[in-house]
This record gives sequence, structure tokens and C-alpha cells, in this order.
Amino acid sequence: MRRTEKNSCKRLYAWVLFVFAALSAPAWAMDQPVMSMGQTVYVPVYSNVFSGPKANPFQLAAMVSIRNTDPKDSITILRADYYDNEGRMIESHMKEAKKLGPLASTHIYIKEYDTKGGPGANFIIQWQAKGLVNEPIIETLMLGLKGGQGISFMCPAKVIEARKQKE
Repeated sequence: MRRTEKNSCKRLYAWVLFVFAALSAPAWAMDQPVMSMGQTVYVPVYSNVFSGPKANPFQLAAMVSIRNTDPKDSITILRADYYDNEGRMIESHMKEAKKLGPLASTHIYIKEYDTKGGPGANFIIQWQAKGLVNEPIIETLMLGLKGGQGISFMCPAKVIEARKQKE
């Protein structure tokens, strides 16, 4: 093998290792549990999206899913407030705190014909635990069907405040 071929092989080998490492790093990071004693999260809700050249609204139903991923401890949902496109609170979906046991889940359903939220609707959800627990999965599933046409997609929550230790 010539020197240039050896150098090319080394470069290719190094590049393959780099790509493998870069692609496996996010998977490794996702396997590491995030521990928390509570959070306030922002959850996007698209009650409609626009389509076509005239930007016609396509109404969507939405389901906010809250899943306790901790196999040993409970979490408590303190609030789930629904906000409209302008940031005004529409309603509170938790009249009282709701306890979710280990691996339990709950959901909030927004009907397809409910247009109060608009395309920029969202939930602010606050939860807490007595000790450090696995961070719950909080996400929204949007779904719309009309005239043989359908659309569905999911959006994850974004933590806007975290409580890691007792206050």
C-alpha cells in the first residue's frame, strides 16, 4: 500500500470513529435519568395549524400526557393551567392536587372544536415530589382529521423552573 493510501485509510477510519462517537453521545445522554424534586414546565399546545395558500385553519384535538417515570416514588401534580395565544390564562385543569403513583399517568384532553387557545396555546404544569425522583415525561399529542385528511404530531414539555433540593 502506498503512503497516500495509508493516510487516506487513517483519515477514513478517524472520520468513522468521530461520526460513531457523535451519534452515540446523544443516546448515552438520554439514558441518564434526570432527578428532581419538582418542576414547572411549559407545554406547547397547537389547537390549530394553518395550511394552504390562504392559511386556512386546521383544527386539532390535543392530549397533554403526564407520566411518572419513577418506579418507586409518587409525584404530585400541583397545577395545570391552560393559556391562550396571547398568554392569558383560559382555565385551570387541576382543581386540586393530583397524586400520581409510581409509573402512573394522567392526561388532559382539549377537544378539536375548542378554539379558545389558538395556535400558540400552552399549559404551565407544576409538579413536586417528597424526594428526588426521575423526571416525568410530559408531552402533548395533537391530532386532527377532516375529509379523509389527517395530521398528528407531538411536542415535548420544556422545563422553565426546577426544584432540586428541599426549600
